[in-house]
Amino acid sequence: MAIRKPTVPKIYELHAVLDGIEPPVWRRVLVPANIKLPKLHDLLQLVMGWTDSHLHSFRFGEHVYTAASEDMEELQMLDEKRVTLESALGRLRRFDYDYDFGDSWHHRITVTEVADPKDWPYPLCIGGARAAPPEDVGGVPGYFEFLHALLNPRHKEHERMLEWVGGAFDPESFDLNAVNKYLRYGRL
Repeated sequence: MAIRKPTVPKIYELHAVLDGIEPPVWRRVLVPANIKLPKLHDLLQLVMGWTDSHLHSFRFGEHVYTAASEDMEELQMLDEKRVTLESALGRLRRFDYDYDFGDSWHHRITVTEVADPKDWPYPLCIGGARAAPPEDVGGVPGYFEFLHALLNPRHKEHERMLEWVGGAFDPESFDLNAVNKYLRYGRL
């Protein structure tokens, strides 16, 4: 009797880059192709270190998806609830993810199919660089003002920014092990 190799689902590698910040804030994540868009949103929130406190959308070519709301039709957006990444992606190999329509955190996400996926627990973060900006910092311009004040102890707003962010913020930090521990044992 032949031993059957376990069937591993189709896996995509997502390379997400946050626009407007240099050096870039980025993450690489392995996800099942059949992940639904609401779970993908949760995953992106987790790997970026955000709290899901704002609206979001996904743009795949001409199609824009978001969580259901009264304004969805007016904004010409589709309900993301039952849509998988694979079905939204189709033949595309790139899509956009926007978070917090006020701060406007725009991510460009490149997709590559993993040729020989392993029998690992997915999703799995395989890389990243730099901390994502704190929630409600004021978009890219506000983030740069925040960093200027935070990194200069003589800046008049230094103490206030330090208190606002909770006592410490290292823009260069990214803890891959902590992210994966949370992915494995946390809310996803």
